[in-house]
Amino acid sequence: MSVSCGVEWAVILGCLRWGWKRCTYVSSDDSANWPIATPEEFEPIPRVCRIILSVYEPDLHHPLYTPLGGYRLNPNWAIKRVDYEQTLGHAPPYLIYIDHDNKEIVLAIRGLNLVKDSDYKLLLDNQLGMQMFDGGYVHHGLLKSAIWILNNESEFLRRTWEENGKEYKMVFAGHSLGAGVASLLSLIVVNHTDMLGGISRNSVRCYAVAPARCMSLNLAVKYADVIYSVVLQDDFLPRTPTPLEDIFESIFCLPCLLFIACLRDTFISEDKKLRDPRRLYAPGRIYHIVERKCCRCGRYPPEVRTGIPVDGRFEHVVLSCNATSDHAIIWIEREAENALERLKEQSMETIMNPPQVQKLTRTQTLKKEHRDALDRAIRLNIPHASTTAEEEKEEESSSESSTAEHSQDDRRNSSVAKRMHCKNAQTSWNEVVEKLFKRNESRQLLLQEDAPVIE
Repeated sequence: MSVSCGVEWAVILGCLRWGWKRCTYVSSDDSANWPIATPEEFEPIPRVCRIILSVYEPDLHHPLYTPLGGYRLNPNWAIKRVDYEQTLGHAPPYLIYIDHDNKEIVLAIRGLNLVKDSDYKLLLDNQLGMQMFDGGYVHHGLLKSAIWILNNESEFLRRTWEENGKEYKMVFAGHSLGAGVASLLSLIVVNHTDMLGGISRNSVRCYAVAPARCMSLNLAVKYADVIYSVVLQDDFLPRTPTPLEDIFESIFCLPCLLFIACLRDTFISEDKKLRDPRRLYAPGRIYHIVERKCCRCGRYPPEVRTGIPVDGRFEHVVLSCNATSDHAIIWIEREAENALERLKEQSMETIMNPPQVQKLTRTQTLKKEHRDALDRAIRLNIPHASTTAEEEKEEESSSESSTAEHSQDDRRNSSVAKRMHCKNAQTSWNEVVEKLFKRNESRQLLLQEDAPVIE
């Protein structure tokens, strides 16, 4: 009797402890250790949010849903608009806008329409591990939609890019459902740049606002230099690992679904989550807008934290009354604009160097953060994780060799051959160790006195 009572109390206390941890868990904990974003890197996001909002307008010259402060767009620069009648259910409506002020060609895709069956079909067209792409897994329905858009607009985008002197950046943006389509669209373009006239990877950007989980972890980290995701506080969609069909089948009982998802994911080990290559995540680098604190009523001035998380990439669903309202594009645009103004004010107060120097330093930091995230994914044994460092070295060596062949004489070519020979010798590291070193009884490496010379 006493044993059974003890077991019951242990179970009750365990459940109470789990419930307390889940109810007191706040979304700001996910990005607590992330650095604060700079105003230079966050500046495009409010502007892109307004372009996405303009997709909902039937006529930009006479807007019906103007956000606070207006769209601040030139209606004459919206060169193409595609509605549901033209997409025939293959993709959400989208808008192509040329931003001459910032030298960008923006393809903006709207979010989920709750009254359109075609949008639901896109989300439901997926199963766990159904679609592979570039060594990882992606959402099947969203990939089909991205391919459809590219097949119909690649020639138009290529011609527009060439007519503007090939100097403009190609920007893909979307909200919710459209964010997933835009993310996969950028993946295709980066891997097939010839479809847009040979545009470089550095000229392609994607801004995924409140994105659905659409790609595996190795792809999310690999393309963090191209895709930038924006998440407002407690937004449920980037955090929900449950299949999307369960969400929309239970749309009228979303709190129950979120509770079940919390309960299930709490008892799944972190290693098991990371080892599953089919598990989808929010894409790219993440900008987390935080505006609420635990045990504090109301909102406070928002701050933007950014990072490329590998383990713990928004794994926990937050039980919050704002989980659905934080998903609205109108709120994200408003808070992103407030956060940008606050970042600029802080920058003016603390700046010590010219803005150009600060911008160059931050660009180097972004690249280093991306390399560190790739290395961490490899250390954690993420399936199919890879680093681009070797590819960059191969490209540099090939470019150097081609330049030497066309610009140097025979003596220069012979010296290049010697360097290549040395490079090949360095790659065979085990052979070099065997020739130069020997091991003693304690298995320590000692340099041999009569070691042969390695040419």
